[in-house]
Amino acid sequence: MYAVIKTGGKQYRVSEGDILRVEKLSAETGDVVAFDEVLMIGGEGDSLVGAPAVDGASVTANVLDIRKDKKIKVFKKRRRQNYRRTKGHRQWIAVISVAEILKPGTKSKLDAKPAKVAADEAPAPAKKAAAPKAEKAAPKAKAAAAASDDLTQLTGVGPAYAAKLNEAGVTSFAQIAAWTDAEIEHLDGEISGLKTKAEKGDWVAEAKGFAG
Repeated sequence: MYAVIKTGGKQYRVSEGDILRVEKLSAETGDVVAFDEVLMIGGEGDSLVGAPAVDGASVTANVLDIRKDKKIKVFKKRRRQNYRRTKGHRQWIAVISVAEILKPGTKSKLDAKPAKVAADEAPAPAKKAAAPKAEKAAPKAKAAAAASDDLTQLTGVGPAYAAKLNEAGVTSFAQIAAWTDAEIEHLDGEISGLKTKAEKGDWVAEAKGFAG
């Protein structure tokens, strides 16, 4: 007998004894969970097809492990913009072993709790990271108010590109003269092609001369 269950936005065809990797569950290793969203049961007699789920049917499973899956690499590239970014990601998963497939009206021999997909924890770090950005925005605003130079004097910088630099908080030659490789890399992510222009025109040396 087999069943088709839905969890974590995905569908799985399972049989008793199968070991699956599913989205992270709100459970701990050793817990017994029950999947109530059973879309179909077949393999013995007439098949039961839900609309969308089969009322009263469930699948129980033992949680073997809660861990991170294998790392995947995410590579982004923009043609002719000297832009390349590589990041790694490891998704949280739950490893489960299917114990029972229960048709409507059948009682489980195990004490199982409802299987719930764990809430996505990604937004939380994003909110925490927002505070430092707000703090960094203040020095940029102060720098813009304190000094604003004509950045079009730099090689390869026109009025439009100077406006982009100002929006990124770069308003004076003194700032550019103090740039480090890390700062140039960071700004290159905000302003496409900045690193290439800065190196080609030797902006740091030019800015030191203009700043006096």
